[in-house]
Amino acid sequence: MFSSDFPSVHFFDQYFVDLYESTWVSIHDYWHEGTKKNRFSPRYFNYPQNSFLSQFEACLSTFFLVYSNGSFPVEEALDTFYKKQESSGAIRSMYDTTTGQPVAIKGNNECLALPLFAFAEYNMYHKVGNKKRLKEVAPYLEKYFDWVTKNFRHKNGLYATPLAVSQMENTPRKGAHFLIDFNALMAVNALYMSAIGDILNDKEMAFRYKRLFFALKTRINSMMWDEKAGFYFDLDRSAKPIDVMTIASYWVLLAEIPNDDRAEVLIQKLEDPKYFGTEHPFPSLSASDKNFNEKGNGWHGSVFPSYTFMVIKGLEKYKKYEFARELAIRHIALLIDTLHLEDNVAGGNLYEAYMPTQEGAAKWNGHPDFPRKKFIPYIGLSAITLMIENILGLSISLPKKTVEWIIPTMETIGIENLSLKRNKITILSNKSGRGWEIRLESDKLYYFTIHILDEGKNKTLPIPSGKCSMLIDKL
Repeated sequence: MFSSDFPSVHFFDQYFVDLYESTWVSIHDYWHEGTKKNRFSPRYFNYPQNSFLSQFEACLSTFFLVYSNGSFPVEEALDTFYKKQESSGAIRSMYDTTTGQPVAIKGNNECLALPLFAFAEYNMYHKVGNKKRLKEVAPYLEKYFDWVTKNFRHKNGLYATPLAVSQMENTPRKGAHFLIDFNALMAVNALYMSAIGDILNDKEMAFRYKRLFFALKTRINSMMWDEKAGFYFDLDRSAKPIDVMTIASYWVLLAEIPNDDRAEVLIQKLEDPKYFGTEHPFPSLSASDKNFNEKGNGWHGSVFPSYTFMVIKGLEKYKKYEFARELAIRHIALLIDTLHLEDNVAGGNLYEAYMPTQEGAAKWNGHPDFPRKKFIPYIGLSAITLMIENILGLSISLPKKTVEWIIPTMETIGIENLSLKRNKITILSNKSGRGWEIRLESDKLYYFTIHILDEGKNKTLPIPSGKCSMLIDKL
């Protein structure tokens, strides 16, 4: 049974609501207790079949755990990794759940991960509102950034890392030395480190990371962009482009690397079925590549919800809200089809990866454990985060006590029991005899901004405590 502890959502397709609610219920089975031997957090989130704790998965999990209204300890998801930080500043990609020691990764001797800590912490701050935590974790983040820079930044200003760092196991990016995803994520890292400096009123920190961000942005744009192909590519050891289009390049949108013209070219490829606009968006390898596989074949075309989430968050940066919502709806609908909710067919499930051109779980010959079933570290991003942020269209900041609602057109949707800094709020839209009406309820004052894209309406209003309503026609 769905708990009233979590926000409840309203949407015209009940299957979407069912998926959202069942995901929260499933998360209860993903909590583990740290031990004296592994020295993990007292409670930590992890896929039950994992023998390791993954930094990448832990960071991503925070993006949906923040909506648990405090029922789940979201901050502890990252605290385990900070406690493991070495004197050099190193934090490893994976730790054994029994021994607590770093896991050896073939081809990745330093056990380096794609860096997401600063992005995750910034998002947690706006959803949980704990400024004190930012001050406490900033030293860990700075030491980690410095360790990565000292050990992996090349004299040309780009970061050179093993391909295994990407965790795209069989990706055909052979010879890649300067990875577009790692470099874009270091730019994301610097961007949010600067933002954290601003929040902490640390002008030196904010300026230092902003300068690092622009320096890296300039190098990525000058060295990794191919004008003829209209794409950002990995580079080999000689800084020559590796002519393989993968979904990894779309981290640049989240990093705000391309200008508007280049972003448009990239986004067009997300719409084009010849590239990444397949029936199930977005394949890990472009459909134009000779190695593309309609069954997925690992990273030869499988659709991973973690990367779908990343692309959609990148589209938001360029104000492609309607396109992002359309893709989120299509993606979740295909997850539901695979789950067979409408038929109650035995054997349906949720997966780590999906086929790009048809319904169903991805395939990878010789890998019977792929894709992992009921893989909530990725599925939660779709069923919870995309549901709230892109399908309902809500953007929330607890420190600012603001809710921004961006919707293409008015429809019957909403959310109830959403925590906003010790303030439970409800926002529901319905059509009445007087036209479209939004009903609001809250314990305390907050500021509500509504954007109705097809009507060009944009209005910010203070919402008082108690119950109130507004008519859209009167805005």
